Amino acid sequence: MLKRVFRLSPNLVCTDYTNLRTSRQMIRAVSEEARLKINGKEYRVGGLLGQQEKAYLLPEWLDQFTAGTLDFRYVSYELKAITQQLKWKNNFWTSREMGGTGKMISFLFVPAVHELEGLEVKVNYELYDGIPLIVKSLTIYNKGQKTFKIDRVVNEVLGMVEEESAVAGELNQFKVPQGIYFETNYAFNNAMRYAQSDQTTHWKADSTYTSQVSYGKNSPVLLEIYPEKAPGINLAPSEVFNSVRTHELMMDNDDRENRGLAVRKMYGVVAPWTAANPIFMHLVSKKDDEVRNAIDQCAATGYEALILSFGSNLNMEDNTDKNLSRWKAMADYAHERGIRIGGYSLFSSRKISDQQDVIDPKTNKPGGALFGNAPCFGSVWGLNYRDHIQTFFTATGFDIWENDGPYAGDVCASVTHPGHKGLEDSQWRQMEIQKGLYRWLNEHGVYINAPDWYFLDGIHKIALGYKEANFKLPREQQKILNRQNIYDGAWEKTPSMSWGFVPLTEYGGGGAAATIEPLKDHLKDYEQLMMQYYGAGIQACYRGPRLYDTEETKQLVIRVIKWYKQYREILNSDVIHLRRADGRDWDGILHANPMLKTKGLMMLYNPLKETITRTIKVPLYYTGLTDAAKVREKEGKSVRHKLNRDFTIDLTFTIPAEDYTWFVFE
Repeated sequence: MLKRVFRLSPNLVCTDYTNLRTSRQMIRAVSEEARLKINGKEYRVGGLLGQQEKAYLLPEWLDQFTAGTLDFRYVSYELKAITQQLKWKNNFWTSREMGGTGKMISFLFVPAVHELEGLEVKVNYELYDGIPLIVKSLTIYNKGQKTFKIDRVVNEVLGMVEEESAVAGELNQFKVPQGIYFETNYAFNNAMRYAQSDQTTHWKADSTYTSQVSYGKNSPVLLEIYPEKAPGINLAPSEVFNSVRTHELMMDNDDRENRGLAVRKMYGVVAPWTAANPIFMHLVSKKDDEVRNAIDQCAATGYEALILSFGSNLNMEDNTDKNLSRWKAMADYAHERGIRIGGYSLFSSRKISDQQDVIDPKTNKPGGALFGNAPCFGSVWGLNYRDHIQTFFTATGFDIWENDGPYAGDVCASVTHPGHKGLEDSQWRQMEIQKGLYRWLNEHGVYINAPDWYFLDGIHKIALGYKEANFKLPREQQKILNRQNIYDGAWEKTPSMSWGFVPLTEYGGGGAAATIEPLKDHLKDYEQLMMQYYGAGIQACYRGPRLYDTEETKQLVIRVIKWYKQYREILNSDVIHLRRADGRDWDGILHANPMLKTKGLMMLYNPLKETITRTIKVPLYYTGLTDAAKVREKEGKSVRHKLNRDFTIDLTFTIPAEDYTWFVFE
């Protein structure tokens, strides 16, 4: 699927990086393996010097290249099996993808200069089976007697082939190379998408590439991976520094569906915990009796978990014996009925005090954070918050943590907070505290919802991507907007990686037209909202005091959950995008999985106030079907359809006004 070739002498250097499925060479020039800024000076790790023409690299040139006199020198390599980065204890329903296997090679480097004596650097490459993926990271060991200040760790440097050639233009006007996808585990800012959350990918111009077409030498062809705001890390004797982990995934082509499927596959391999997907309710409660009633309703309808939502009578920061005993008894009550239980806790977007909040380096006062005011995770309060959460889960046996406002990258200029020295190391240290908490929770079997991109360090689910103000709009608008959110949010995320939102009671206004309660009066809307989400394999936060209010409502919920469980495997499989909701005509999605007996399941919707009949081409390529498909509508009789040469079938369907249908493909 891919190959990456290294020359070991006179220093280690990558000489070939090829996508074997497309025969595309990814690099045009040799580069250092990594670059470190230590004690104020920059040092290259590996690499060779001497390449003059940097539009392409010929093997016969390599013998003329030399090692830099100040560069870290290659010593040896070690080969071993890949181990998962997270000790994940799973207590929830999970789809079939359960992680990846492969090999890791680690190249050992030592410094060439006396002032760095005691440092050792390992450059690690993990190569996974069955997917064109390499994960690169650095490990720095201080085996000396003095402390080193690490100001920057660039863990990947690639002189890449340009995507396009233009004579004029600024750096940001050029298209970056598309034949490979990069993602690291250093991403945040509540964007709900990696591209906007990424803090490490830097596409730069290469002034040494003198033969490029751009007269200003502005083509973005030099890739460097490093966190921008993470200098000033002190590495004391016997300490170890682990860099960000750079995931490098080869791509077949520029098709959006194809690229999205590749990224989704990557998560199943490197972050298998994201495949867990419990069925949960979001309870708004003020009294313990309301919690017990909701637990009983979950058990009666087939739900698997209950999360006490924001505004409820739960405070995880209260570590008094009385509070812990109270919620331990509630967890026992839930577990006796086969229900997992969790709760909401807010970290950021709140003010604690001038002493505990992040300090704005511009004013040297609290404020200036992403949410205006926010606590510093390295403050006394922040470290205590971490400890209180761990104590709560240990003492109560709770199963789920909904962590709203996790650490969002705020830097802090305080020099009195015990969790960081000052401004320079504040982001890195706070990030490590947040990641450490998520890893601890995973090791203890706790499921995590969090609205930020910590997937590669332990969270299970993130918001689909929606605007909360839209939930005060009339139900008819909400249904269409929700389907748009599902469609848009399923390009890079699998169904299990997202949650949606269904406020059963009024949320932010809108009155009776915007709400589902009383549930018995809006059964059609309640059913379709559930089917939209469960039909996409996506759990929604059904936020309210109850799941049902009458026997008829109860039977509706039971029927939907029974249907979802019947088709759970295929509904948790990849989404193929058919037509985005626009309110003007049908819209829908298709789930595809060639590994299942049920190869596909298609959800179709009619938003119009009249019955429609349509004939569409259904793309079945990703189902693995090649010749014919057995197709049935709902639980009807199967009809054999021969596939067209483009792996589609022509399918005619009829949907009543403001209704939906679904088809199974085998």
